[in-house]
Amino acid sequence: MHIPDGFIDGPTALGGAAVAAVGLTYAARRASVLLDDKHIPLAGLTAAFIFAMQMINFPVASGTSGHLLGGALAAILVGPWVATICTAIVLVAQSLLFADGGVTAIGLNLVDMALLGPLLGYLAFLGVRRVLPGTTSSVLTAAGVAGFVGMMAAVLGFVGMYAIGATTSVPLGAVAGAMIGVHLVIAALEAFLTVAILASVLSIRPDLVHGARDLVVRQRAAHDTQFGKV
Repeated sequence: MHIPDGFIDGPTALGGAAVAAVGLTYAARRASVLLDDKHIPLAGLTAAFIFAMQMINFPVASGTSGHLLGGALAAILVGPWVATICTAIVLVAQSLLFADGGVTAIGLNLVDMALLGPLLGYLAFLGVRRVLPGTTSSVLTAAGVAGFVGMMAAVLGFVGMYAIGATTSVPLGAVAGAMIGVHLVIAALEAFLTVAILASVLSIRPDLVHGARDLVVRQRAAHDTQFGKV
């Protein structure tokens, strides 16, 4: 899904850079308020995990590729604003150090994978949680939906960017069909891994999961009530 140099025209790339700058500046301000000493190490581990996930690429069409994102999982673990910063750091490092995504297309890749994926995935997570009971199973169900939505949001974002500023002769329909078709499978895998990893973290340290803080509060309240009765 990393957009290479020259795949999208200059004006569209500049527009993407402007949107990315505004979005990441806002995210950085929000993240600086929310991060504390307990969650900083988790943010670092999250960035490392995103890096590892995104380095596994599947060829799609016309020089593009598909891969896991990890943005929705990151948003659930450390919050959407911290997740966007973690993902942005990974994307810039991939572009500059591994030529994974063009330098001139960094802004577009940031919008697509650091903003759209994590933020829309987290919105889906919150939406599902609101209609389900406040249980661990509900959190995991919402996380699976978030993983799928986050991936497909980034895919549709890419298709939109291609529609606006494509520089290749490949028809939009062909690109959209290839991207969506391949990523439906990748999104299902992303949903599965999001649930599996989150379940492991919840079983060990639920207090570290940003998207499940209410569960910890309920569990502590129930424990305190039971202890008081004893």
